[in-house]
Amino acid sequence: MPWPAAWRCDRPRAEHFYLAPELQGRGVGSAVLGRLLERCDREGALIRLNVLQGSPARRLYERHGFTVETEDEVDVFMVRDPDPACR
Repeated sequence: MPWPAAWRCDRPRAEHFYLAPELQGRGVGSAVLGRLLERCDREGALIRLNVLQGSPARRLYERHGFTVETEDEVDVFMVRDPDPACR
């Protein structure tokens, strides 16, 4: 299955990763994000994203190894290095 352009590991950012409220908190986001990150790890690709200040999604990203790169009054910009053990 081809990856949508915004999720390709050769691109610098993942954008607009939203789940319907009824799907949140059920592991769906972790499953999708985990699959993307496994592929990026295999390819040795760094990935960046941003999340709104105060969004509970920030905890999801932190659980998956993202750290804060910088932030402003609206967004938190996060980055995750590939896991070298996966290459």
